Amino acid sequence: MLKYEIIENNSPRWSEIVKQAAIYDFHHTAYFHKIDTGFASKLLLFSDDRNFIVLPVVIRPIENTVFFDITSVYGYAGPIYRFEDNYNPAKLLSFFKLNFVAFCKEQNIVSVFSRLHPLIDQKPIIAGLGEIVDLNKTVSIDLTKSADEQRKEYRKSLKSELNQLSRKEIFVKEAGDKQEIDQFITIYYETMDRVNAASNYYFSKEYFYEFLNNSDFESKLLIAVKNDRVIAGAIFTMTEKIMQYHLAGTTEEFIRETPMKLILNEARLLGNQVTAENLHLGGGVGGQDDDSLFRFKSAFSKNFKQFSIWKFIVDQKIYDELSKDKTHTSFFPLYRS
Repeated sequence: MLKYEIIENNSPRWSEIVKQAAIYDFHHTAYFHKIDTGFASKLLLFSDDRNFIVLPVVIRPIENTVFFDITSVYGYAGPIYRFEDNYNPAKLLSFFKLNFVAFCKEQNIVSVFSRLHPLIDQKPIIAGLGEIVDLNKTVSIDLTKSADEQRKEYRKSLKSELNQLSRKEIFVKEAGDKQEIDQFITIYYETMDRVNAASNYYFSKEYFYEFLNNSDFESKLLIAVKNDRVIAGAIFTMTEKIMQYHLAGTTEEFIRETPMKLILNEARLLGNQVTAENLHLGGGVGGQDDDSLFRFKSAFSKNFKQFSIWKFIVDQKIYDELSKDKTHTSFFPLYRS
């Protein structure tokens, strides 16, 4: 029997269900939805007895109106699911689409926007609801390959640079105490200053402490150390099948040495010891070879994935009315531009 349920963010069922999906990332968890946005978040569950589709959503009020829209947490979200072997999901997919649209109309939802996950096959789930726009490529290291096979895919210059860094007596380890975490936080803030990051990237110290000790997913802080001093660091998250490169920073003094290369090299070795199948490094600014961040990441792997976004206008009439004073732009939803 097909059924539909709305699960609130404070329910332990959110985490229980997400962890039963065939593949999920930390972006789908209740914990991340609690810390990423100040708006209401819900998990929409569409299921039969043994299979399901779930969609985590963030619901935002549209200022000075009775309407709302749906967005996703920052990162890679979108629907996740569990289908048994040889299961034909056609009826469940139809049920999901019909009831999701009904939910949107009941809740005065005007539009839906979500960043999709490059490692999860989500397009068939939402096909027919609005449009899916392919943007840039992301980089992923295949953790099902041996460490030697992974290293063979490194850019030749990267192998040489890693050898040089090792000779400079820079080594990588997992942060072992609060003092090392605090040193990383200081470096992270310094990095955000250097790149003129927006204010929402300046997370509180408590954010980092709680993130590294939450119960919804595992996370580790790897740090590069020289002469007993932390010079760079990066947080990596781990779910059953996905290891994700999350927040990172390098101190100004050592930025030319690029110790982050040693950290990423160590991270994929750590990834070989867990159940994760991919270490996802993410993309760059534009995901092209002239993008320095993408070029940095792609030195580790040519296993590129497609990053896409989902845009769905539920009520075209209201959408047009809200957008009437806006100039034409690619920004979505237009009325928030």
